[in-house]
Amino acid sequence: MPLHLTQTERELLAGSSGEATAMCMRVVIAAAELLGVESLVEISSSHIDGCLYHGDGGVEFAEALVKGGGQVAVPTTLNVGALDLLHPDVVQADAHKTDMARRQMEAYVALGAQPTFTCAPYQVGHEPKVGEQVAWGESNAIAFVNSVLGARTERYGDFLDACCALTARAPFYGLHVEENRKATVVVDATRVPVTLKSRDVFYPVLGTWLGLELGSEISVIRGLPSTTTRDQLKALGAAGASSGAVALFHVEGVTPEAPTVESILKSDSDRPVANLTDENSFAGADLVRTIELEPHGIQAALERLSTAGDTERIDAVALGSPHFSDLEFRALHRCLRGRRLGVPFYVCTARDTLSEMDAAGISKDLRESGVEIVADTCVVVTPILEAKGGVLMTNSGKFAHYGPSNTGYDVLYGSLEDCVESSITGSVVRNHEVWTW
Repeated sequence: MPLHLTQTERELLAGSSGEATAMCMRVVIAAAELLGVESLVEISSSHIDGCLYHGDGGVEFAEALVKGGGQVAVPTTLNVGALDLLHPDVVQADAHKTDMARRQMEAYVALGAQPTFTCAPYQVGHEPKVGEQVAWGESNAIAFVNSVLGARTERYGDFLDACCALTARAPFYGLHVEENRKATVVVDATRVPVTLKSRDVFYPVLGTWLGLELGSEISVIRGLPSTTTRDQLKALGAAGASSGAVALFHVEGVTPEAPTVESILKSDSDRPVANLTDENSFAGADLVRTIELEPHGIQAALERLSTAGDTERIDAVALGSPHFSDLEFRALHRCLRGRRLGVPFYVCTARDTLSEMDAAGISKDLRESGVEIVADTCVVVTPILEAKGGVLMTNSGKFAHYGPSNTGYDVLYGSLEDCVESSITGSVVRNHEVWTW
């Protein structure tokens, strides 16, 4: 069926809010027609991924919107750029890239977007409510806003996310539609040891397994603790979006749309999903299957996060993908206890979070131990690490996934504690006992 536009949308297309917004409406409409949808949906917020410099065309696009009088129509945050504007000497880029990256970041601020420059806007106050329609870019942010906050977005990339922000409209399809948010897979984690599920190091591995196993399928995970933290869910979603295309997952009793497994399962309209306590729990649900987490699957995902083999030395540590939260900074502070680091140690975060850590005196202590704190960007999207290569240790599933191709370093995955202990002398320390199952 043809796309139906409201009177307001037709006026936007005709230029009622200026040349830039009219152009953005043309882009949104073209995307909707390509998808074959019947209508657009009004959104209440946006997170723009497109301020990261990948080439001059991105700068020209953003500046064209500014020249056309564009302004975002909804609260809008910005993903990382290619510069640390607070610490300009951190990024080792040539003059042309530095100039263009700065222009791109400044153009989006000129459009009225908040200069958050973070991949984790949900950590700096941008939190849509359950059921709100939004248009977010950046893979981990998409997974988090859908799964943990329960708002509704599809995967918006550069530069459609900006067009949605200026028009306050998005194509009404996919995860914007309630019935498309139901789970078709139950992931049963009840057999995973409680001690492992209580550890932060487990969640990037679970997310990596989820992305590899399910791709973009929607799952509901049962058997995780009710005390599962936002940082753990953040790490799960980021890894799943990196190894696969996870944009939405549910956790029974933890995420807002899944108070129970049964409540979020997709089922035939004529045959409701059977109760999970029944022996033949899914006999009446043709669209649902169950996967039980097994040691070999988790171990395979764990091994995939390291490419450095049996190395005994590391050359650098990088944390903060997604950006470090205040609680993660406090955990690092406790682990370091004022000790001096022996290898370069980078922590990436949002400028707002860094401001909090400055006020608490935590960033000062960390810097005195040798930590280099990076804001506005991260080490896998712009040249910050020394170009010599080597072995990079991380507790981030996303860094582990993108590190080798983006930085030239092999990666070694471990817990926060492993990273700290290894960084003191440069000799690898990893706790393998936690994975005994």
